[in-house]
Amino acid sequence: MLSILVCHSYFLRFDPKQVERGKPYPPLATLQCAGLLRRSGHQVSLFDAMLADNLAEYERTLHSVEPQVVLLYEDNFNFLSKMCLAKMRQAACQMIVAARSAGARVIAAGSDVSDAPEPYLRAGADITLKGEGLPALLEILRRLDLAPRAASAELAEGIAGTATLAAGRVAAINGAQLLPEVKLSERAAWDLIDIDRYRDVWLTAHGYFSLNLAASRGCSFRCAWCSKPIWGNHYLQRSPAAVGEEMKYLKHTFGPDHIWFADDIFGFRVDWVREFAAATAADGAVPFTIQTRADLMSERMVQALRDAGCAEAWLGAESGSQRILDAMNKGTTVEEILTARSRLKAVGIRVGFFIQLGYLGEELADVLATRELLAAARPDDVGVSVSYPLPGTRFHELVKAQLGPKTHWQDSDDLAMMFQGTYTSEFYRAVRDLLHDQVSLQTRGSRSRDNGVHDARRSLERRWQELLFHERQYRTARRPVAAVAR
Repeated sequence: MLSILVCHSYFLRFDPKQVERGKPYPPLATLQCAGLLRRSGHQVSLFDAMLADNLAEYERTLHSVEPQVVLLYEDNFNFLSKMCLAKMRQAACQMIVAARSAGARVIAAGSDVSDAPEPYLRAGADITLKGEGLPALLEILRRLDLAPRAASAELAEGIAGTATLAAGRVAAINGAQLLPEVKLSERAAWDLIDIDRYRDVWLTAHGYFSLNLAASRGCSFRCAWCSKPIWGNHYLQRSPAAVGEEMKYLKHTFGPDHIWFADDIFGFRVDWVREFAAATAADGAVPFTIQTRADLMSERMVQALRDAGCAEAWLGAESGSQRILDAMNKGTTVEEILTARSRLKAVGIRVGFFIQLGYLGEELADVLATRELLAAARPDDVGVSVSYPLPGTRFHELVKAQLGPKTHWQDSDDLAMMFQGTYTSEFYRAVRDLLHDQVSLQTRGSRSRDNGVHDARRSLERRWQELLFHERQYRTARRPVAAVAR
């Protein structure tokens, strides 16, 4: 069998905003893939870029392990990998060059690889994989084990979802041989990670330690802005028992104080959540945070989440304007967002809102509707970004003619408009700061009698009024763009 170094290219140190947040998680999809390869009989090592000091640490691992194959397998559960940050692509290509110089064959997979395989192939990758790529990966490795010197085209021949370079051009295989789906029921290869390194960061920054899990892969909904380069619109759910067993393993092996479920949508069905609660009831439960949708938060669901140990739920609220929600094809209503918040609060579950500014056609009234949503719902936390046109989405198709040379953010604090929206990036950054301060002040005001709260509210209102007074100065000279069709 083969000696394989599995790695990813998300270096936390290249993303100042995330360094400041101090909430790093192990590369879950990378660890799942490593576990799968090890169960297939391969000799597997891991390089974890997340907390690495620099690329030199990777090069030391590379020369120490001397692998036959380097597999660059990005963490598909890390939303920042989906955004394809430019610094991470650059790091990945440098890792590929180093691997080839060390004499290893290279296979690359991830969101950016799926959308744009050419930079990775030109850096020296033998083969790139589209989507999750696990069936194709196992077949390629089987062939490589039998013929270690086989040409890339020979290794990929007939395998759908692969790409190689042929005569200097990308040769993609989109059809041909259908391979059986790979299930990921067993736990990830957690033993390959330096957990103490993560624990130290969390305890220093926050005083508690959090680890990540996933109960499912993908999302069946069709929001116009959400790219699906890995799973498409499939929703692949693990069994409640398997997820419960992995939570127990993490609890008793590493002792986390908290679990972050990285699923796009956790649970989905009430009966699944109830079975999961039963699986962890006898000494397995750890307080956890999830991502979900407002329209899934029935009274039965929020009660099941409470019983399972859910401490916090993040809702993709996106906007307080129904017009914008409809344009996004979000499939939820403002009323559902308010109801979900109320129901979760009633059972003691904290709520965070994801907010998206600057979507196609958003006007000042829509921005102010979002401000009013936060005032009415009073979420415990908020995350604010601007609309990011990801390749493969309906949104990207509508704005791609406006995209200039900036096609990726450098890091996650860039918050730059990449198409010509209603306002400039500076306006949205100002609104982001105001919304963050609004939620922080609302939370502070509800639990404190601090006399400074009143002054802070007046200051916040003055800042809003100043921004609105100068609002026209931030407007862009837009050309009319067709609205997003549902």
